[in-house]
Amino acid sequence: MSAARTLATAARVLRQLRHDPRSIALMVLVPCVMLFLLRYVFDGSPRTFDSIGASLLGIFPLITMFLVASIATLRERTSGTLERLLAMPLGKGDLIAGYALAFGLVAVVQSLLATGLALWVLGLDVVGSPWLLLLVALLDALLGTALGLFVSAFAASEFQAVQFMPAVIFPQLLLCGLFISRDKMQPVLEAISNVLPMSYAVDAMTQVLGHPEATADFTRDVLIVGACAILVLTLGAATLRRRTT
Repeated sequence: MSAARTLATAARVLRQLRHDPRSIALMVLVPCVMLFLLRYVFDGSPRTFDSIGASLLGIFPLITMFLVASIATLRERTSGTLERLLAMPLGKGDLIAGYALAFGLVAVVQSLLATGLALWVLGLDVVGSPWLLLLVALLDALLGTALGLFVSAFAASEFQAVQFMPAVIFPQLLLCGLFISRDKMQPVLEAISNVLPMSYAVDAMTQVLGHPEATADFTRDVLIVGACAILVLTLGAATLRRRTT
C-alpha cells in the first residue's frame, strides 16, 4: 500500500460525491430525518425514545453507509472504472483504503450531525459522554461502509446490491437486542447474535446510555465493532477482481 495512492483514491471518490447531491443527502441527512421522526413518533413517551434512540443513532448511519458504499463501488465496477484503476500501479489495499477513508470522512460529518441533533435538539437523555456516543456512531458508520464495499463484489447491478440489504442488515437488526434483550432469545438465535457486529454496537450504545464513564464492556464492544470493520475491509480487498464484466 502507498499513502499517496490511497489519498489520491480518496480525493477522487470525494470529488465524485460532490457532484452527486442525492448520495450526500442520503448519507448526511437521512439519519437525522429518521431520528427526528422517531422522536415525535414517541412524543407522548419520551422515555421510550431515550431507551431506543441511542441504539438507533448507531444503526441508522450503518444502514445508510452500507447502501451508499455498495452502490457507489458497484458503479465503479459496471462502468469499467475499477478495471482501468486496477490496470494502473494501484494496489487493492490502496483502492479499498481510499474508499474507506473517503466514506469515513463523510461518516464523521454524518455522525456529528446525528449525534448533535439527538442530544441537543431532540433531547436524548444519556448518562455517558456525548463523545462516547459519537465514537460508537462513527464506528457503526465505518462498519456499514466496510460491509457495503464487501458485498458490492457479489452484485451485478445496483438492484442486486440493494437486495443484499435484507440478507446482511435485516438479520442483524432483528437479533441485535434492539427489540428484546438477547439473553431472552431462543438459545440458537442468541448464539447467532453473539457473532454479529451490530449486537456489539447496540450494547456499546446501551453502556453509554446508563454509565457516566467508559466501562470495560463498552471498551470490549467498540473494539469488536472496529475489528469487524477492519476484517470486512480486508475481505473486500481480497474479493477485488481485475475482470469486472
